[in-house]
Amino acid sequence: MKQVAVGLPRCGAAARLRDAPAVRIAAIYVAARVITTAFFLLGSAMAPADSRFGPGADLGTYLQAWDAQYYRRIAIEGYPVVLPLTDDGEVAQNAWAFMPLFAWAAGALGAVLGGWGAGAGVIALVSGYLCCLVLRRMLVERIGERAAMWAVAFFAAAPLAAMFQVGYAEAPFLLLILLGIRCLQRREYAWLFAIVPVMAFTRPGVLAFALLLGLFGAWRWLCRRREPLARGELIRLAGAAALAVGLGFGWQLIAGAVTGRMDAYLETELSWRRLWVGDTGPFVPFEGWLLAIDYWFGQWGLDPAWGLAGLVVAVVGVGLVLALDPRVPRLGVEARLWAASYLLYLLAVFLPQSSVFRLLFPLAPLWGAVAQPRSLAWRLGVLAACLAGQWWWIWCMYGLGTEFWHIP
Repeated sequence: MKQVAVGLPRCGAAARLRDAPAVRIAAIYVAARVITTAFFLLGSAMAPADSRFGPGADLGTYLQAWDAQYYRRIAIEGYPVVLPLTDDGEVAQNAWAFMPLFAWAAGALGAVLGGWGAGAGVIALVSGYLCCLVLRRMLVERIGERAAMWAVAFFAAAPLAAMFQVGYAEAPFLLLILLGIRCLQRREYAWLFAIVPVMAFTRPGVLAFALLLGLFGAWRWLCRRREPLARGELIRLAGAAALAVGLGFGWQLIAGAVTGRMDAYLETELSWRRLWVGDTGPFVPFEGWLLAIDYWFGQWGLDPAWGLAGLVVAVVGVGLVLALDPRVPRLGVEARLWAASYLLYLLAVFLPQSSVFRLLFPLAPLWGAVAQPRSLAWRLGVLAACLAGQWWWIWCMYGLGTEFWHIP
């Protein structure tokens, strides 16, 4: 009897540990990372001789490929004091397009682990797991435990899940975004004054978060009779929004001060745009989509007017989904306003090209809407589509990398 009495609590403790959300999410996340690793290895084995990284490339090569090479260069060499120029006298691609914190953190951790790539890989991997934990906490109160866990599974296995295993700043940046949204959900705004500065120098996009804070503050004001709004709450929100706006332009000022050219950052960003559409002059908000319509529809031999009409329909359609689809409002106003803010930010600054899929990565909270239908067939179908999309993306961007649209 004593042995039974002693054994029962141990079994109960083991069951509670096994059923803990963090453990279940860890199991989902590890399984997803094993599949992603298998996709990388399969892509390497199938890569043709003329692929960008060659047949048989190892995981370390993929981890430090594409934009990751700039982060590694920042950690080792820093930023150029003199901007590199093309033969035409235009600013060439350089490290000023990338924020420093991820590069430096990966370098510091890599000094212990044996190399920048190791540090970058660990940061991306751990950040992805933490994103899953925060995403579940954001959703469970809105859509329930089962749907929230399915949303986590979709997110962990999503078409862009390779971002959890390569040297990009996407995963830590998304973690900061999710933590910031969680602060809004909990009305704990003081943490924003620590999150926003780190976010601002991890990856471009803090201006989208500034817009979220402004819209959320306006929403709280309009709903103040339903949910009382204290003056201190409004002051903290306004302060965090002002901080985000100021830091959103901070990197431009730093780049200008170091290089002696106040347009150093914008001209560096435009150097990538010129690869697609040539020199179109200085940066103009919202112009990128119009330039892309002319470029892509010219490539396809179609009238650009159809592209403009399609853009209008897409913008209106996405707006209606965010406003009216009953699955989206259940996620909460914070997630909806973030989606609207980020999409508006992309409309303002982005030139649509092959990176568009990667730049949609921060819309992760919307997986909660996809996970709400209770049909097991639906959920398994979504999961299969996620994995199929992930393989396609890894194969195109890493296994091949041979075409102009094979740029992640």
